[in-house]
Amino acid sequence: MRRLAAWIAALALGLAAPCGWTATGEVSLEAMTSPELHAAIMAGATTVLLPIGGTEQNGAHMVLGKHNLRVKLLAERIAQALGQTVVAPVLAYVPDGAVRPPTGHMRYAGTLSVPERAFEAMLEGAAASLAQHGLREIVLLGDHGGYQASLERVAQRWARDPARRGSRVHALPEYYRAAQPGFARWLQAQGHAAAAIGEHAGLSDTALTLALAPQAVRQSMLARPAQPGELDGVTGDPRQATAALGQAGVEQIVAASVAAIRARLAGR
Repeated sequence: MRRLAAWIAALALGLAAPCGWTATGEVSLEAMTSPELHAAIMAGATTVLLPIGGTEQNGAHMVLGKHNLRVKLLAERIAQALGQTVVAPVLAYVPDGAVRPPTGHMRYAGTLSVPERAFEAMLEGAAASLAQHGLREIVLLGDHGGYQASLERVAQRWARDPARRGSRVHALPEYYRAAQPGFARWLQAQGHAAAAIGEHAGLSDTALTLALAPQAVRQSMLARPAQPGELDGVTGDPRQATAALGQAGVEQIVAASVAAIRARLAGR
């Protein structure tokens, strides 16, 4: 009866799809119309992924928006694998070092940083909006290591708030662990040195980006010895990175995330 009611509701909106669970096959919330999203929710799409990136320096060979490009594409692949799942817009403004005096990535041009309290408030506001519309399972996908603790705090506060009953926020450390250090361990098993793999804009980071968004990598910079200053802000050596290596990491991230999300939803 519930499925029949949902189908009738979609028909009433003139949006019933001949196949799939949305009228267009789209999983990105911002690419849907409001009635299309409503129909998807009525048809059972009550899980939403909130991808969180960041805008920061990535050396001379990779663009500032690497995290934003990557997490959007990974979130869409995860949503497609899960089914009945939509993807919220990417949050590109995150804590990334002190501004005055600058620390961490803020020492390099283009990095954007916001206070932790503002970042967490933004996450909570976005989650509250999504829950209001019927997206009851809200999964935070963080592509950057620096704010993982904030994701956990937001999820914990949500769980303690009696006004939030009927919806849940999930921090998903499995997503980040699959990329770093999980993918790094796999690369080491293939014979790559830990010093080259690195933790930021090195071999692993660059390979993942080549697999997902090759336009974000200045590949001409990888085809020659690094010049003075080009590896400033980089941890590792990106020059042996390839899309083929990165594809293995993409598959690991998607598989680990899908399994973790399914386990959380099954434990409701």
